[in-house]
Amino acid sequence: MAENSTKHDSASTLPGWGLDGIPYQSVDMAKVVGRDDLLYVVAGASFVEIASDLYTSNLIQYFEDDPEVVAWLDKHWQHEEIRHGNALKGYVQHVWPDFDWDAAYAAFFAEYSKLCTVEEFENTRGLEMVARCVVETGTATFYKALSAQADEPILAGIAARISAEEVGHYKYFYRYFLKYRTIEALGRFRVLGAVKRRVLEARQSDAESALWHAYATRHGKQADKADFKVVCKRLGKQLRLHYPFPMAVKMVLKPLELPASMLRLVQRPLAVASTWLMR
Repeated sequence: MAENSTKHDSASTLPGWGLDGIPYQSVDMAKVVGRDDLLYVVAGASFVEIASDLYTSNLIQYFEDDPEVVAWLDKHWQHEEIRHGNALKGYVQHVWPDFDWDAAYAAFFAEYSKLCTVEEFENTRGLEMVARCVVETGTATFYKALSAQADEPILAGIAARISAEEVGHYKYFYRYFLKYRTIEALGRFRVLGAVKRRVLEARQSDAESALWHAYATRHGKQADKADFKVVCKRLGKQLRLHYPFPMAVKMVLKPLELPASMLRLVQRPLAVASTWLMR
């Protein structure tokens, strides 16, 4: 674990480039050629990130009379999420030029767009902000794990930078949650319900759909659901080795504002128990 931490830290502080100027020409191809496992993960992540403009439109509709939230979603969150997707898309196209990214994304979006609707949101704005905190927890910790797992430095650097921005997004959603918690007089029990619903939904998330379309595009007519399930289990096992469970639990519990004594009591057991989400 010490080696992974060192690698992650160096990746996140590489000088001279950011997500708007990634040196794809410096990719160590020897570390990624033939790594279809990385292709599925990186391509799948790029699909979900780029499709976020649809989710943003839904959120803007839901918060249409809150100019502060709408302005941040429109001018910042949407831009950064799509930038994440384009950074990952560029990596896929550089490393796996024979992979038909456009076709895979089109197939994913056709499925995703039918499910991504305002009707799927929580029934109050404050609870939807809680749900968004859970989602941002998932993305921040996923990219942190990917950065630690990646043997290739440019991919590790991309993932580290995205993780940092996702933590920043979490902070905004949390701030807006606090605003609506006061307006809606949300008690801890209702907040817990929103957390539980979104955590459970994570096991059947957009990520699996994205992975499937990356896998299916790669394998064409030979794509098989049973084989795909085996691949998903293998990918989950690899990611679990690096997943920051304590960070995830701390972020997910934050909206509950538990007393410090209770928080110390439950954080460690929950960090251990949360590994089931990665199976």
